[in-house]
Amino acid sequence: MIPARFDYHRPDSVAAAVGLLQQHGDEARVVAGGHSLIPMMKLRMAAPAHLVDLQGIAALRGIEAGDRIRIGAMVTQSEMLAHAGLAEAAPILAEAARQIADPQVRNLGTVGGNVANGDPGNDLPALMLCLDATFTLEGPEGVREVAARGFYEAPYVTAREEEEILTAVGFDRPARGFAYEKQKRKIGDYATAAAAVLIGAEGGRVVSASVAMTNLADVPVFSAAAGEVLLGSDCGEDAVAAAVDAMQGDIDPVEDNRGPVEFKRHVAGVILARAIARAWSRV
Repeated sequence: MIPARFDYHRPDSVAAAVGLLQQHGDEARVVAGGHSLIPMMKLRMAAPAHLVDLQGIAALRGIEAGDRIRIGAMVTQSEMLAHAGLAEAAPILAEAARQIADPQVRNLGTVGGNVANGDPGNDLPALMLCLDATFTLEGPEGVREVAARGFYEAPYVTAREEEEILTAVGFDRPARGFAYEKQKRKIGDYATAAAAVLIGAEGGRVVSASVAMTNLADVPVFSAAAGEVLLGSDCGEDAVAAAVDAMQGDIDPVEDNRGPVEFKRHVAGVILARAIARAWSRV
């Protein structure tokens, strides 16, 4: 289908984009890579009268990969994959980005669009929970920081106000043991289940662990319980089984064309066990 009629705006600054959102209110929507919004517009599931394209805002680009990592909202998934400093500082980002859709999507799909949309099937939201990331939001009242772990409220509902724009994500350099494991039906599909795991170790024992799951509830899931179970362990069979059991208490999958609830829970357990094993092999 063809989208309904709309006016197109391409501001060159965040302030100008925020001004357009203030001016047009509920009739305006921002677009980054467009992979979520444009299909909805074609299906007439969304019909904004004003489309505010963020592609012309240079301030939303750029990657800083020091002890504190900062990624501009308009950085594409392909740019994340190609950035040598980011690959060294936080290799889990490249591992996850490589599994997003296909090269054509990754060439346009942005970090900000992926995390700000509030789609529980997107890969980067759960990864940001695992990383304990912070989202920078800019709106009429200025700039504020929101923890990723408090950002997602319901499907497509987040802590971002209507007149705010997500401008960057930031997080501390993560632990060296990492894995993003994903099972999907075919290339380009959302995950049936995916797991992001970060593990830090000393003396052969886990000293830090973070676990998050993708597409297994109406929001991305941070499983604090699963991470806590691993602390002090050597990630042996019993510890992994306990972490999987703990994770099962935090997810809430629903039946759909990717399978019934029982199947999804089984896949989630297999995927998390694989992710823990791979993360542990890298510590």
